[in-house]
Amino acid sequence: MATVTFKNDIVCTLAGTEINVGDTAPVTTVVNCDPMLQDETIGGEGKVQLVVAVPSLDTGVCDAETRRFNAEAASLEGVEVITVSMDLPFAAARWCGAAGIDNIKVCSDFRNKDFANNYGVLLADGPLAGIMARVIFVVGKDGKITYKQVVPEITEEPNYEEALAAATAAC
Repeated sequence: MATVTFKNDIVCTLAGTEINVGDTAPVTTVVNCDPMLQDETIGGEGKVQLVVAVPSLDTGVCDAETRRFNAEAASLEGVEVITVSMDLPFAAARWCGAAGIDNIKVCSDFRNKDFANNYGVLLADGPLAGIMARVIFVVGKDGKITYKQVVPEITEEPNYEEALAAATAAC
């Protein structure tokens, strides 16, 4: 099983089915915060998705990451950007309103943790057990994973340029 660190010294194991580049992206349902409590599908064929898993929107790094992808999404032609956390949709909606998030979908995996388990990003142990690691996937139009970035230290931001280039290349 893959691992990430928290504050560089606590190793957290990732649970679920590990998905890698070339694998078919599992079709999974998460809960959107706008429109509130509507199902949103991750995976499947026919569109390019940049899927950003974050631990919680209420942390500085997740806040900065989600704001950055929201700003960048405006120039990503043909790419659906979805940020997923375990935050309740009501809390996510409040955060989105305060942060001015309007170019991406912000969703929750709180119901069944299907996304976290199906994509292998659920933290199984440590102080953050039960939430997601910081991981980015690009799902191509053919429904296959074309890019994956697991941020090794959960308190650090991802490589935005690499992820955005991968999303653009998948179009």
